[in-house]
Amino acid sequence: MRAPLLLLPLIALLPLTNCAVAAVGAVGAAGFAASKDQTVGQTIDDIGASNEIKARLLSESSSRFGEVAVEVAGGLVLLTGRVYSAEDRTRAEGIAWTSVYTQDVANELAIEQPGGFFANVADEIISGRVRSRLIGSSKVKSININVETYNGVVYLMGIARSPEELRKAAEEASLVGGVKQVVSYVRLSNEAQRQRAPTTQMPVSPSYQSQPDTSYDSQALPELRGASY
Repeated sequence: MRAPLLLLPLIALLPLTNCAVAAVGAVGAAGFAASKDQTVGQTIDDIGASNEIKARLLSESSSRFGEVAVEVAGGLVLLTGRVYSAEDRTRAEGIAWTSVYTQDVANELAIEQPGGFFANVADEIISGRVRSRLIGSSKVKSININVETYNGVVYLMGIARSPEELRKAAEEASLVGGVKQVVSYVRLSNEAQRQRAPTTQMPVSPSYQSQPDTSYDSQALPELRGASY
């Protein structure tokens, strides 16, 4: 969601996301987490990190970081939206790392001029349609997947229970009208990773893709990149 602190009246109209859960407090978050494939503590930590980072960005400069969206899932912080310089892009990532709950940062911020109200609304519509498609899929547990869209590029975050579910979520998102690309930061659940790991080896640690692409065409520092579809 874009500038969620400025759009609180719209929360009741949107599907449940980390931003919406934050509005109902820890008790609501606990109930929400009960149906997700992660612990209540992890859900609360993600909500805390998201709110903390958003507040620090706006406190630093609402004009520079007012179009930065923050999503957190499993300790991974995803930054999307736009800033006006490479320095601001790097600074936003630095702020994301200040939260004690941050385990990794995926910096997908674009360096460009403001896109305007209608561009943001178009992205929100796409996000809503992707969520609806995931909810309607019998092969995807949609509550485990967070959706963010910027300039027609859909970003997925969360947990998949199998490699097939991970691919299916990206496939469903790619079929929505207006989607230019799907970038998935969805990771396999610990159980799915244990099932895939050879019995002679220790279970592998969570990863968002097998070979992260650290290239980026800006002057900012290299960062984690999700698998593109």
